[in-house]
Amino acid sequence: MNDAQLLRYARHILLDDIGIEGQTRLLASHALIIGAGGLGSPAALYLGSAGVGHITVVDHDRVEATNLQRQIAHTTARIGQFKALSIAEAIAQINPDVQVTAVTQRADDKLLNVLVQQADVVLDCTDNFQSRHAINRACVRHAKPLVSGAALQLDGQVSVFDTRQTAAPCYACLFPEADAPEETNCATMGVFAPLVGIVGSMQAAEALKLLCGFGETLAGRLLMLDARQMRWTEMGARRQPDCKVCGVR
Repeated sequence: MNDAQLLRYARHILLDDIGIEGQTRLLASHALIIGAGGLGSPAALYLGSAGVGHITVVDHDRVEATNLQRQIAHTTARIGQFKALSIAEAIAQINPDVQVTAVTQRADDKLLNVLVQQADVVLDCTDNFQSRHAINRACVRHAKPLVSGAALQLDGQVSVFDTRQTAAPCYACLFPEADAPEETNCATMGVFAPLVGIVGSMQAAEALKLLCGFGETLAGRLLMLDARQMRWTEMGARRQPDCKVCGVR
């Protein structure tokens, strides 16, 4: 770590849980973020500012005016640009030392199989069940920790699915694909702007803890936020033996 990095990351280095060793781990790590919208924006900015050495951002959508109410990595000047490229530009303005790979393809099974294998941690910042289940399958297949977030209207949730731990569930243990409800999105239901910031920031925090190797993660716990009352509820979860994704290996 050079003098400029020692200065930039000084407040992390002062933390006993991170220190020089943890910050060095971050600089050598690779995070994969799928979704560059409301959740992906704060998650990517915090991982970039924290010094995660390589960040891959996947999103095939482009920035629209309606995104700017909550997707804080984007700007009016970047309307029409691919969101993944917009986030790469935003990270570079904060921390030009971070290597950002912007992928402007849809995150299908084939692409995820390649990208998940290359990453140390995966952040699911998407907004639909089909993508979430595809990401989960790839993470289970390659034994990669998954930090999952969701936000709609005034309700949010965040958890870590880390099947490297024997009893820890995968996403499908809690939300079986066969039981997936009808898709809803913020275009029709709305979303409270700060809510995605809260959830996305918590995803970044869990990812940094996983990369540094300190603290207790949300593996085996689902946190649910009612932003109207600003109350958190925690639900415990264990691996389901009959889960079609992680139950039988």
